[in-house]
Amino acid sequence: MRIGIIGAGLIAGTLTRRLTALGHEVRVANSRDPETLADLAAETGATAVWAKDAAQDADLVVVSIPQKATPDLPPGVVTTAKPGAPVVETNNYYPQRDGRIDAIEDGMPESVWVSEQLGVPVYKAFNGIYWEHLLQNGKPKGEPGRIALPVAGGDGPGKDTVLALVDELGFDPVDAGPIEESWRQQPGTPVYGADLDADGVQKALALAPPERPAEFRAA
Repeated sequence: MRIGIIGAGLIAGTLTRRLTALGHEVRVANSRDPETLADLAAETGATAVWAKDAAQDADLVVVSIPQKATPDLPPGVVTTAKPGAPVVETNNYYPQRDGRIDAIEDGMPESVWVSEQLGVPVYKAFNGIYWEHLLQNGKPKGEPGRIALPVAGGDGPGKDTVLALVDELGFDPVDAGPIEESWRQQPGTPVYGADLDADGVQKALALAPPERPAEFRAA
């Protein structure tokens, strides 16, 4: 697939490395000049581009940036992808870093807020796994101890594509329901950072309380 990645932090950089190694064509961007990603491009074979160009004709787009930076992305930044291309967002809201976002503090799921900022539906994935585990701990399908990752978002071909990509990366994909239920995998929930198997992920999602934990709320 042609994949556009907006962001070059730990998760975005890891996905760039993993996806290029799997043979996907990756274009990656940060908030600065593409030349600042020359080392990552040389290492992986990805193409460094401006953020406004990352999604051009992409089959799938990943947005992996600090939550507070989402409104600062160029207008329509993901809408140049191919029709129906899924947009995956890996973000988490950390008030200590992002400042207060009233809508999320008032109960809006983080990914619903991101979707509103981007103006397109999104899928929430890769937000609750430590980057080194994403880089190193993928396993072939059926192998014991395979970590499972939840994917929240609307049903249809887009979700099927994201679930298949999770599997290709070496993790068991778990359908976590619609994007409105994505709060079940936000920071502080039982599934977050837990590296569970598929059965464990399903149980953890079901156990998630709707109240946001105090340690992940603005003071």
